[in-house]
Amino acid sequence: MSESADERPLARSVIARHRFGRLFALGDRSAPSSWTPALVLSEGDPELPLSLAPFCASRDTEGIPASMSMKVRGDLCLPFGGAETWQAEEGLILPPSLIESDGGKGSAGAQLLPISWQALHHDAALLDDSLEPSVIALLDAPQLAERPGLLIKALDAIRTRFTSSLIWTPGIGGPDNCALLTWMGVDLFDLNRSRQAAAHGVLLSGDGPREVEETADESSDMDAQIAAWSRALAATRAAIRNGTLRELVERQALSSPRSVERLRRHDAMLSEAAAQNAGRAGLASVVPEGRRLRAHAYTSRNDPLISEWRRRVAEIHTPPEHQSKVLVLLPCSAQKPYRLSQSHRRFQRAISTRGVHEVMVTAPLGLVPRELEDIWPAAHYDIPVTGEWDVDELRVIQEMTERYATRNGFQRIINHSGLELKAGTIEVIDTRTGESAGSQSAIDRLEAAVRTAAEEFKLPNPKESLHRLHKLKALSRFQHGTDAWLKETKISGRPPIFRINRHGNQIALWNPRSGRFSFSKACLPALADTPGGLDSRNGLARRHLLDESKPSRR
Repeated sequence: MSESADERPLARSVIARHRFGRLFALGDRSAPSSWTPALVLSEGDPELPLSLAPFCASRDTEGIPASMSMKVRGDLCLPFGGAETWQAEEGLILPPSLIESDGGKGSAGAQLLPISWQALHHDAALLDDSLEPSVIALLDAPQLAERPGLLIKALDAIRTRFTSSLIWTPGIGGPDNCALLTWMGVDLFDLNRSRQAAAHGVLLSGDGPREVEETADESSDMDAQIAAWSRALAATRAAIRNGTLRELVERQALSSPRSVERLRRHDAMLSEAAAQNAGRAGLASVVPEGRRLRAHAYTSRNDPLISEWRRRVAEIHTPPEHQSKVLVLLPCSAQKPYRLSQSHRRFQRAISTRGVHEVMVTAPLGLVPRELEDIWPAAHYDIPVTGEWDVDELRVIQEMTERYATRNGFQRIINHSGLELKAGTIEVIDTRTGESAGSQSAIDRLEAAVRTAAEEFKLPNPKESLHRLHKLKALSRFQHGTDAWLKETKISGRPPIFRINRHGNQIALWNPRSGRFSFSKACLPALADTPGGLDSRNGLARRHLLDESKPSRR
């Protein structure tokens, strides 16, 4: 693949992101001139502000293969000093159905790189580490969009290989799917569908194409089409900034069956990827303070963040070691973390021992063990509360409860959730018997059941400092895959912030407001000695510094 050394790269920096949705600032970092998501103009398109449309593209079909160029409309390239135009050859592109065939002639470009589904499978030049294009154009995006799942797979491959390149899917973007495509990793769009809508007298709005409403003096001309684009881009950028892109996507996907299908397939693919590597699915374990997970729609349950939480709690999480025999199921509360709510303060007074394992029953997460209530997303989710459970919620909770209880070997379940649950042959005691969780008689039954279990199973009741340490160990196992670094440590400090000390030295801090451990330099030797280091899923990656003045041994 040829590369022009004369083309200047785009100056770009990510100033906000939400999963795979990225808000790039283009140009001078201290005073950017444009941002993404953005538009790519074509010849004949109306003149738009640089802030909305930083590029203008054209194609030359006289030669074989066709070529294309992209003009950067402002001083956005390094080193700064005027506009820039990138050139590229498209290569020979075969239909996606002929994936087994190799067209032979690959695409070529330095800062503008055309790519096709076929090239992703056959063009070995794409593996060249020196290839760092500013913009990638997925030329057969319209064809891939017509074949279920292919567009999603293509975008996943591109964003994985070219992590810092802007992705353009010519011909398929519109105000009605701008947020969805951004969620999938697309950064650049064009006016192709809007021009078609204008030609047919239809307005391509954020809710999809529709007839204009004459009583409201609506128009389908390009000014109206561009106004719809401006609103869509502004809403998408704002959603990336404030972490609500998923909510916008769920609303927008309802504009067409095809969008619903794409979101479902994308969720399914990333849920599968998250089981191997949460970062591969764009999932974070820590979020900015104030970030919320608003699971207001049924489709929210398919969010990979939620499905991965359910999987890890049911299949991986282990409770504190002194809470291995008796499981207490409690209802959730609107206030997060749960322990601060009035209802849970009453539950705490009724639970007289630290030897039982408390787990909250909730939707959409299913189960939230007490030691995990301060972390994302358990401490940050909002759901509409009706007082009723639907069939899917009941199924998820039942399956998680049975798997969690049997896998961890609990011998008794004290069920104060109000749901009829079972877990194999494990004894289940219902302390609600149809009454509200906060009724005095139900609280009395909860207290009696816990007291009886503590006596019958001779449950340990460690002092508070040891209890906190065991809870933090369980939390570390969930977040980092190990608790080895907590060996020979002691806990101090006033709740909810705890200092973790070893031999009199503070090695870490637990702050529930951030939902993570803050490690000190004194902890680094312990982390290094941990077998395999912290779990690569969320842990500390190792970096080896090489002296370039000496020959590499690799």
